[in-house]
Amino acid sequence: MNKGELVDAVASAAGLSRSEAAKAVDGVLNVIQGTLANGGSGSLIGFGTFGVKARAERTGRNPRTGEAIKIKASNVPGFKAGKGLKDAVN
Repeated sequence: MNKGELVDAVASAAGLSRSEAAKAVDGVLNVIQGTLANGGSGSLIGFGTFGVKARAERTGRNPRTGEAIKIKASNVPGFKAGKGLKDAVN
């Protein structure tokens, strides 16, 4: 499912126009992104938890030359599925 399909599904499920649903989806995504950018986390009970994980510096390989290179430490977004989502998938 891509963003356009998500907007259509939200519009259909909530009885909204497509433009209203697009604003709602964009709003939710912007809030989650802003929270993670500020180092916070968010939890949607039954769905999952969004958070930021620290990735340590590590050694990688240049695929073209095979030379060892250092990959800088970074923060990456993470998601842990909640029980409701896990149960829905299984």
